[in-house]
Amino acid sequence: MPGSSYGEAFKVTTFGESHGEAVGVIIDGVTPGVEIDEPYIQVQMDRRKPGQSSVTTPRKEYDIINIMSGVFEGKTTGTPLFIMLHNKDMRPEAYSDIQHAFRPGHADFTYLSKYGIRDHRGSGRASGRETAGRVAAGAVARKLLERRGVSLVAYSKEIGGIKCESFVEESIEKNPVRACDPAAAEKMVKRIEELAAVGDSCGGIVECRIRGVKPGVGEPVFDKLDAELAKAMLSIGAIKGIEFGAGFSAAGMLGSEHNDQMNAEGYMTNNAGGIVGGISNGEEIVFRVAVKPTSSISKPQQTMNVRGEEQIIVTEGRHDPCICPRVVPVIEAMACIVLEDLMKRQAALHD
Repeated sequence: MPGSSYGEAFKVTTFGESHGEAVGVIIDGVTPGVEIDEPYIQVQMDRRKPGQSSVTTPRKEYDIINIMSGVFEGKTTGTPLFIMLHNKDMRPEAYSDIQHAFRPGHADFTYLSKYGIRDHRGSGRASGRETAGRVAAGAVARKLLERRGVSLVAYSKEIGGIKCESFVEESIEKNPVRACDPAAAEKMVKRIEELAAVGDSCGGIVECRIRGVKPGVGEPVFDKLDAELAKAMLSIGAIKGIEFGAGFSAAGMLGSEHNDQMNAEGYMTNNAGGIVGGISNGEEIVFRVAVKPTSSISKPQQTMNVRGEEQIIVTEGRHDPCICPRVVPVIEAMACIVLEDLMKRQAALHD
């Protein structure tokens, strides 16, 4: 299936479907001799797995990973690293009533239009379940980035119209919505639970901050750092928009306001979000993504079936009423993959 791979020097290929036997990833270009084990990767998998709280899907997948190749005696060998996760809690019968109807907001119609066949069980390849392989690969990339002094954090900045008013980094992993504002987090949880009770969902905004990237990372003109990050983020099914630094507010600013002036110590502001001309400038890289409301809702909706007949559909099954909490580790993973790939390409430039 074309489009299932990302990267050049650090290449990631995911496989699997929502209700198939397994999902996973193959990673090529892993630096040899790096200490890594399953528990390290499992930390990130546990952040993404379903069934974490009242604001996530009740599906029980423990996402226990198995490293099948590419690691020997606790160290990477430099050969392709193959990671697999077996699906356990599949209930394909929940989708039997809608296998011939197109669910609003889902890729049912478009996948059938493209391939002439579709896996209706939980969206198949178009399911958020596919991101499990990305998170596993992102954990490997994160380990490699640690050696370069790079760190990053993503968090919910807005959910259901409720915005964070403060940034308390240590609170992010201590609340179920992974918000950076503890007070806002409580309101977000209440809002999600209210919507779930009436069969609806909501979206939000997730922000990511990347630290420790030295100046010079990015490949002009088509493989710019911000362009690659944008492609990676928009490849996540729930993401509908992205902005860097000042973002869309730059459209209302003057050049004298938006330009990041410099003094002897470096940049005085960071409206560019740490990227200028598609290349990192050494400042903190900051971007935000728009996360759409979960498409799977239990409210009756108007649709069409494969015979072209109109009908009312109700989506059953187990779904997240808000994707933001579980998409945070996916966003971090994709950012790690992009950075490791571009940093390897930058290193090769000077070899």
